[in-house]
Amino acid sequence: MRPLINIRRIPSINFMGLHKLGFVLSGIMTVGSIVLFLTQGLNYGIDFSGGTLLEVRNTTGAADLAKMRSDLDRLGLGDVSLQNFGSPDDVLIRLQRQPGGDKAQETAVEKVKDTLGKSFEYRRTEVVGPTVGAELIKAGVEATILALLAIALYVWFRFEWPFGVGAMLSTLHDTITTIGLFSLLQIEFNLTTLAAILTIAGYSVNDTVVIYDRVRETMRRYKSMEFKELINKSLNETLSRTILTVTTVALAVLSLLIFGGEVLRGFSIAMLWGVVVGTYSSLFIAAPLLNYIRPKRSAVKTGDGADAAARGKP
Repeated sequence: MRPLINIRRIPSINFMGLHKLGFVLSGIMTVGSIVLFLTQGLNYGIDFSGGTLLEVRNTTGAADLAKMRSDLDRLGLGDVSLQNFGSPDDVLIRLQRQPGGDKAQETAVEKVKDTLGKSFEYRRTEVVGPTVGAELIKAGVEATILALLAIALYVWFRFEWPFGVGAMLSTLHDTITTIGLFSLLQIEFNLTTLAAILTIAGYSVNDTVVIYDRVRETMRRYKSMEFKELINKSLNETLSRTILTVTTVALAVLSLLIFGGEVLRGFSIAMLWGVVVGTYSSLFIAAPLLNYIRPKRSAVKTGDGADAAARGKP
């Protein structure tokens, strides 16, 4: 059975000749993301900041978001956001937390119901307090840190400790720059976005492990090949797989971004950025780092013959 795509020629791109430029660019993006997070912060959604969420359905047809927003803005409830989800009849209404206790939140909900009228069916009402939001932020940070450590330990166990360090640093780079993007664009950051970040970490390490596996295989075959040349060879040999993977995943995520609606917007943007930056970090951070924290070359009998063939020896 013939493959759908047959790439006949392995490229010869000098990735190691560009790796210092990649380090500088990554350093700028990482520092910029940290500065943005510390100065501008994130646009936390109701999951983290607290507030009230109402899921409503217009029983008379498609909801007019512009009119609903105009009517609710007159109530003086602070920041009110509306978005369609599912069908045009369904709307999510988010209210910022009102000054006062639970009674103030209940009063705000009643005002919304009175304003929208009886043509709306109220399917769900959730109130998230500031304590719960703070706990979710803490749990999200802990989950991200534990995921990064688990990735490093897995790669360390699967390969050697230099591979684990490279995988963790490249994945940390992807996570920080994603947070920086959300801080820069002030896109709502919620639990769905956090799930996207953890997914990005998994995607990034998967791409990195494929490259590392080829690096290790090449190390065994060509035991005296110069290390920069060895990394270049490994990257070029896996480049076709990397391009095909990132293209197919990006097309799927683009479909979510275009057709998924407002509910999936943050998730889709995070995933799309993560796919691109994750591929970049695998090529220009994870692999080049091995040139500075070199793993041990494995002694394999077949390596001598392959190495001699590579140097043109009989």
